[in-house]
Formats: sequence, C-alpha cells, structure tokens
Amino acid sequence: MQTLTAQWKVPSFVQAHTSYRAGGVSVAPYKSLNLGSHVGDLPASVQRNRERIQHALEFPSSPNWLAQIHSDRVVRIGADGLSDIPEADGAYTDQAGVVLAVLTADCLPVFLASADGQELALVHCGWRGLAQGILTNALAHFKAKPADIFAWLGPCIGPKAFEVGADVFEAMTSLNPKHATSFIAAGGKYLANLSDIAKTELEHLGVTEISASNACTFTDAEHYYSYRRDGTTGRMGSFLWRSA
Repeated sequence: MQTLTAQWKVPSFVQAHTSYRAGGVSVAPYKSLNLGSHVGDLPASVQRNRERIQHALEFPSSPNWLAQIHSDRVVRIGADGLSDIPEADGAYTDQAGVVLAVLTADCLPVFLASADGQELALVHCGWRGLAQGILTNALAHFKAKPADIFAWLGPCIGPKAFEVGADVFEAMTSLNPKHATSFIAAGGKYLANLSDIAKTELEHLGVTEISASNACTFTDAEHYYSYRRDGTTGRMGSFLWRSA
C-alpha cells in the first residue's frame, strides 16, 4: 500500500505519512481506503481499512484518533495513549511508540517535530482552526524552541480550488495582516491558499524549517478525497510517530 511520506529533515526514526484513497474495501462514494468513521460509511468497512493501514505502516501501537471539531484544542498524549476519543484537532507527544492521527479531506494536516525527533505534534488545520490559533497552541506544548522545530505541510485543497467568502479573509487577516497575501480576490469571493496561510503563521511563530507536499486534494481525485469536490466522501488519515 502506497502512502504520501513526508519529505523533511528529521531523524529517520520519525515516521510521517498521509494515506491515499486506494487500497481499501469501501465502496462509492467512499471508495476505497476511507478511514473516517463519521461520514456514513459502513463501520465494518472503516474498521477493515484501519486494520489495513495499520498493517501496511506497521504502527507500534493503535492510532490515537480525535473527534475533530474545527477547534484550537491540542491534546497531550502520554505513553499509555488516549483512554477515550477527545474533541480536539491536534495532538502532541514526547513518547516513543505513540501514534498521532488526524483525518482530512481538504483541510491541511500539519506535522511538527523537534530537530532531535523527541517531540511530535500533528494538527488538523482548516481555516477556522488556523484563525483560532491552533498552531500557536500546538507549539506551546514543545520544550524545543520554534527555531528548532521542523514542519511538514501535507496535502490539502489547493489555491485554485479553495473559494471562500469575505468572512474567511477577515478572520485570517485579523489574526495576522500578512495573511492577505494568501488570498486572491475573484468575483466577490476569494481564492485562498491554505498551505501558504499555515506556512506564514508558522514563520510568524518562529518556525523556519518548513516543507510542503503542494498536493491538491480537490484536483487529484485519483489519490485524495475532497469534501469540496464530492460532498459525501471518505477521509484520508495522517499519522506521525517515532520508533526510538
């Protein structure tokens, strides 16, 4: 099973992947490796898909799933993992063998790792979470300074497809006026560059080592689910852990 593997300069014992949509058992409109249990797919299919990705990537433990609500909440996960599924949109750990997980289908998965690979965070970034400062909250968990943190920006809806209203523009520019450069006015709306917004925000917070996939979930229907494109659809999973 193929996945999108992060291309960033972190220790090799750090594993960071985003699943593609192929390789599972779900049928249309979730075909085929849907990992989201909240989208209307058959629970048995989702469970089999999750077992397949766990086997393919050889997770050291079960992924710590979140109930994502487009919030600014980032939870800290200890060595024993989560005992329940919290409402949150990001997770941090400094423990080996703990698998962080987020689900996306246009939103941006942001992977964060300290230079020594000992601290990790994985964040589900839609525009609401970004506007609320979720990246600030994720970095607040780290002992490492922002200058010693690496970031990988996974696949998300691209700047030619992400049409938004003035409310999104105003929310992002209220957070940081520099975000205006990530928007192009188009017929009373705006085309927004979600990945660029996250990059600008990370730079503002002191993170300079930032790499990005630049993959567009909306235009690449072969590899990715897209809520904006299809409405009822599946979810990709992004996973981050360290083996040492």
